Amino acid sequence: MASSGMGLVAMLPLLLLWGWHGGLCQSTDVDCLKEIKRTVIDPLNSLSSWTFTDVSGYAVCSYTGVQCLHPSEIKVYSLSLGQMGLRGPFPKALCNCSSLTGLDLSRNSFSGPILDSICSFLPYLVQLDLSANYFSGPIPSGLANCTYLNRLYLQENNLTGPIPGQIGLLDRLSDVDFSSNELVGQIPYTFASRKMAAFESNPGLCGRPLSRACGSGSRSNEELIAGVVAGGTAAALLVASLCIYFVFFKRKPKRKLLSYENNWVGKIKSPRTIGVAMFEKPLVRIRFSDLMAATNVFSQDNIMDIGRTGVFYKATLRDGSLLAIKRLSPSSHSDRLFISEMEYLGKLRHKNLVPLLGFCVAASQRLLVYKHMINGTLQSKLHPSDATPRLDWPERLKVALGAARGLAWLHHSCNPRIIHRNISNSTILLDEDFDARITDFGLARLMDPVDTHNSTNSNGDLGGQCYIAPEYLRTLVATVKGDVYSFGVVLLELVTGQMPTGLIVNGEFKGSLVEWVAMMCSLGSASDVIDKSLLGKGMDSELTQFLRIARSCLLSLPKDRPSMYDVFQLVKAIAQKYHFTDQTDELPILYQTADVDNADELINTRQNRGLK
Repeated sequence: MASSGMGLVAMLPLLLLWGWHGGLCQSTDVDCLKEIKRTVIDPLNSLSSWTFTDVSGYAVCSYTGVQCLHPSEIKVYSLSLGQMGLRGPFPKALCNCSSLTGLDLSRNSFSGPILDSICSFLPYLVQLDLSANYFSGPIPSGLANCTYLNRLYLQENNLTGPIPGQIGLLDRLSDVDFSSNELVGQIPYTFASRKMAAFESNPGLCGRPLSRACGSGSRSNEELIAGVVAGGTAAALLVASLCIYFVFFKRKPKRKLLSYENNWVGKIKSPRTIGVAMFEKPLVRIRFSDLMAATNVFSQDNIMDIGRTGVFYKATLRDGSLLAIKRLSPSSHSDRLFISEMEYLGKLRHKNLVPLLGFCVAASQRLLVYKHMINGTLQSKLHPSDATPRLDWPERLKVALGAARGLAWLHHSCNPRIIHRNISNSTILLDEDFDARITDFGLARLMDPVDTHNSTNSNGDLGGQCYIAPEYLRTLVATVKGDVYSFGVVLLELVTGQMPTGLIVNGEFKGSLVEWVAMMCSLGSASDVIDKSLLGKGMDSELTQFLRIARSCLLSLPKDRPSMYDVFQLVKAIAQKYHFTDQTDELPILYQTADVDNADELINTRQNRGLK
């Protein structure tokens, strides 16, 4: 247990922060003490010295448990009220003691919940000791707003629920104790390297640093999230160099979309006889000829996106409803493996995955039928090519939350787990409510090895090399921690508003986004990388915390990165106040097919005009 007092030297960094209180402290600190004495139950008369007959600084600052910075000024910076037999709820009167840096209420009989807003009225807390009381309810996630907190002691209470992971992201937090409560769930990744004793006597807790592993329904912990991207500069330079190389020296000419994407259609024999296997049973049978009619015979005008795994076409059914048809890139894998994989992927249903509705094998072509995402890719909304307004901060946070939830589900709830391998701003789509939906999940197994090593972006020029984890460039082995790295790049895009490569800041070329952010943070200029359009709107602390999560995903060693479950929990903690809805996915149940004559007419018309 740390000492209840704090030395003058330790307080000097906070003196400037106190200046804005001005002359209010002289009255409000006295009022604070008066209200505390009035509201708490003091059966042992421990606060008998608090008489307030003399309210001079020298008198008040000599009261039991009261410590001031200097007796000439009534500015209470520490209250040490431990082991005084005090009772009652958490003293709300503390809101007037806004200069407090130390608060010790330990070994009393206080009860009820700990105020979630404690850090809003005690923003300078360095030490908080509420141990050995009867406090109940959850540990308030608002403690993460005490940015100066060094020591937090909550042991020997009746606290319930999980430990908020965002508390562990506090840069200055050096000592914690949550032992002897009724806490449950997996210990957050941010506390993985803490002492085991700080979590013991909580039968419902599991995971590191405890020896009690979580069950199969829980997620395993890894190592502690490092606060900075230590040792990541070299890896970032390697990735940045590769990005620059592909941008300026290995740029391939754009493909002729019409001839490349369209000449295969005429080779399909008897399209009316080729069925489309749908996972949700439609009211009418859908055939390959219906897909041809819905995509205007897979015309160039219907192409929405081109990626490593294939080409997306917009399909409009006769009743006006929309689908997305993906023609997969050629692969040497057998049709048996393809059908087997589709039967598995077709069973996966999650609100943050683009629903796979069906598939079709037509000669050597393989097509997938997806639900259409009306708002397109994250890339198109975050980096629009026209005057379309960019996403605001709540929208970006909502996208991050949904994408993290979906990717965590693929990693931790699927058996076998699904490694995406191609997470980027173009594989995260947005539905009509701007909820994030991940696409291309599970397709890596259907691609030839050479294809899985060369991800491509939607513009066909630069691949997703800047999303690739540095260890993959050495081993060519895909892992879940590689997905975490890729997702970290997406998070950087969301908080900085910058593209992942070809970065130009103030007219100067900066290379890759990861490299630039690492450099700026190492110089102590982390706030300078945040999108200027988001700053100064009351969300700066959220943005800083979000940036910290992104950087943790980009650590050079895979074992140092959080799992996707941990990332989801950390982003969720930031997003709690926005109350984003969590509705289940609604899949279309009615499909209206185009008639066969209409499909034949479209095909014949295009062929008569000489169009492939």
